Amino acid sequence: MEVAFLGTQRFDGEAGQKYIKVFYGDEPDGKTEHGLSIIGMAAADEVADEIFAAGAKFEPLQLVRIHFEIARGGQNKGKNLALQLEAVQTRAAAETPRTPAQPQAKAGDPAKAN
Repeated sequence: MEVAFLGTQRFDGEAGQKYIKVFYGDEPDGKTEHGLSIIGMAAADEVADEIFAAGAKFEPLQLVRIHFEIARGGQNKGKNLALQLEAVQTRAAAETPRTPAQPQAKAGDPAKAN
């Protein structure tokens, strides 16, 4: 999914347990929230450190792509676990820079000799 990046957060719990979350902005519902809906997603344990480190590369509100899996949660609910966080290339950034074209002589203009 492609969303506005808000941040990554690390919390070290008891017995060495670490919790990594990705926060992102999503479309507001217009009833209970305006601006961005702030949503948090836990990182999968095996990639938690990578997800947290990736968060340092992005600016607030930068468009990012979150790859995730749906794991079985409590009470027969699924929970999203982030697997990868990457920048989304905008169309302008994806285009290769072009060198300016050489000006062409207009028809009828005499060629300048050096």
